[in-house]
Amino acid sequence: MIATARIVTERLALDPLVAHDADEMIRVLDDVRLHAFVGGRPLALAELRNRYARLFAGAPDSAEIWHNWVVRKRADGAAVGTVQATITVETDPHARVAWVIGVPWQRRGIATEAARALVEWLIANGIERVEACVHPDNLASVRVAQGVGMQPTDQQVDGEIVWARAR
Repeated sequence: MIATARIVTERLALDPLVAHDADEMIRVLDDVRLHAFVGGRPLALAELRNRYARLFAGAPDSAEIWHNWVVRKRADGAAVGTVQATITVETDPHARVAWVIGVPWQRRGIATEAARALVEWLIANGIERVEACVHPDNLASVRVAQGVGMQPTDQQVDGEIVWARAR
């Protein structure tokens, strides 16, 4: 099992998520524009606290391992988003990743930098295949997937295209 560890890039620190991060992340995630492609709505603080407590506790199914990070700017420590990886433990272990960067910090290369660091960390820790589900109209996430070396596959999940990168 891979332990969630801090990941540092030139501009960012990916810190393992803990339950009380919800109190800071609420201001980052409280924007309906973040739900344009994935649906839903921003969570209220109590809901986000409950969600983070569940994420911190880990996957209830032993066939999965959850890793979650808060993306912070190294310059001032401010939270700007999250990245996550769900590792499926089977004969062919692989990870599915996702990223969310708050609207005020978008279009600065932060999502690509954070996602690249995450994918490289997973590969360095023995994961052979990394995937991301991206809505075909979400051009920003398409660019992030391309920026971390992923290619679109012919698979779809809930209307999203599965992008993948092999070791």
